[in-house]
Amino acid sequence: MSYSFSRAGVIGAGAWGTALAQVCARAGLSTTLWAREAEVVASVNAAHENRLFLPGVALDPAIACTGDLADLADCDLVLMVAPAQHLRATLTAFAPHAREGLPVLLCAKGVEQGSLKLMTEVLAETLPAAAAAVLSGPSFAGEVARGLPTAVTLACLDEALGRALAEAVALPAFRPYYAPDMVGAEVGGAIKNVLAIACGIVEGRGLGRSAHAALITRGFAEMTRLAVALGGEPETVAGLCGLGDLVLTCSSPQSRNMSVGLALGGGQTLEQALAGKLSVAEGVASAPAVRQLAAKVGVETPICEAVAAILAGEVAVDAAIEGLLSRPLKDEREDLE
Repeated sequence: MSYSFSRAGVIGAGAWGTALAQVCARAGLSTTLWAREAEVVASVNAAHENRLFLPGVALDPAIACTGDLADLADCDLVLMVAPAQHLRATLTAFAPHAREGLPVLLCAKGVEQGSLKLMTEVLAETLPAAAAAVLSGPSFAGEVARGLPTAVTLACLDEALGRALAEAVALPAFRPYYAPDMVGAEVGGAIKNVLAIACGIVEGRGLGRSAHAALITRGFAEMTRLAVALGGEPETVAGLCGLGDLVLTCSSPQSRNMSVGLALGGGQTLEQALAGKLSVAEGVASAPAVRQLAAKVGVETPICEAVAAILAGEVAVDAAIEGLLSRPLKDEREDLE
């Protein structure tokens, strides 16, 4: 089967959704961006700038912004960029306007609280007739919107659809690499946010670069174990959507999740760390869900568990660090078996 795309809808006008709308417009797609906030609709349409979530970045004048999901009814491709914990409600609201078989490219990273579902599972329950794909990888919204070089994973079970979607949004500076493993892509994206909080805590506590490198490496082992337990492939997690995204998110204060960890490591409370932040730090909401999901499938994730415990106020930062450092020594290779 062959696919052709000309009209893209982007649901969610935070920094990442706005950046992806910019990608779609630059790729030659007629692009409509849906925003919940009226001031964003006005700012994008009148000033070609998302002054609330992505200030200072000039947007393609061809991007149309709307507050009405019905305006996306004629799109032949939708990028769903609502935050993970709001995905179900947003998809439910969009459902009356979605045609059967509509390709939906999931761009949020997380595990749904309560249900412990991945984003593709939430999509299957709310829009069962949609064709699912996942976009994930090391990508800061501001850099993507400005046209700086970026490579991501585009995962889809249907190879023909996946490759067609990749071609539709590809630019010289935005390179989607196709993968067939949506589970691996989703788990990588969800866990890296939790691990970024851990890396921020290590940085904020001044524990050094050696500890930072160790945490990324041991966190990658946790990510791989959970992905494989859920049916993903280790090769996927070793790519852009896992290791690549982990390296970026755990290495820069630009990362919303790492910045939360930096604040916690510096002695702030969670409330103080989140105060004044417009953008969502997905790892804060995903951490308890990741902990529960790992326990459900019998996978050890001590770093993710420690982050969830810190965020829940169950343990102090120093006690959590001491707990990790006092774990028994083991064969490193066991973690990936």
